[in-house]
Amino acid sequence: MVWLVLFLVLLLALSLPGIWVQRVLKRYSGHRPDFPGNGGDMARHLLAQLDISDVAVETTDQGDHYDPQAKAVRLTADKFEGKSLTAVVVAAHEVGHALQHHRQETLFQSRTVLAHLAYWAQKVAPLALMVSPLLLSVAPAASRWALLAAVVAMLLGTVMHLVTLPVEWDASFNKALPLLEKGEYLGRDDMRSARRILKAAALTYVAGSLASLLNVWRWLRYLRR
Repeated sequence: MVWLVLFLVLLLALSLPGIWVQRVLKRYSGHRPDFPGNGGDMARHLLAQLDISDVAVETTDQGDHYDPQAKAVRLTADKFEGKSLTAVVVAAHEVGHALQHHRQETLFQSRTVLAHLAYWAQKVAPLALMVSPLLLSVAPAASRWALLAAVVAMLLGTVMHLVTLPVEWDASFNKALPLLEKGEYLGRDDMRSARRILKAAALTYVAGSLASLLNVWRWLRYLRR
């Protein structure tokens, strides 16, 4: 019974942040004819205001993000072309990441390096997990080292997720929110709603962080046996 309760609590902890984020973004995604431009327009305008001329604004089907290698703010079609509160606020959030990169902020730079390492670690971990049981009967020590390598690779992903959280929070509340307030682009009611959207944008990685931590903890317990 206790394990069932713990499982349900973990399931809720992993699923609720993502559900809440999608609910908030959908709530404010209605068309706003009173807005002078769409999300793509807002991103380009803010970049011009910040005098950041080397960052492109593009549409994508890979989710809203800022690509530091290509120096591009990328928005899904509904936000790139949409005139909605969600579209313009998410655009401001991604411009916040471009500003972090432009200023070469330490936390953003660290997250970029970790993301690159985590990408390769994700390729190593499955291979190490596959090799470990094959080595168990012929070379137990090598099997354990392979499993340890897999755990370290997964741990890199966990660290990347944990570093991402403050980077996202900074992009929302130390970058995007001041830009929106200073420009007076939104009315008072819309600004209150914008705070909710920015909080949702910042907490997108919470579920991923929790899942990653749980996975590493599970394999660490196995190693201790």
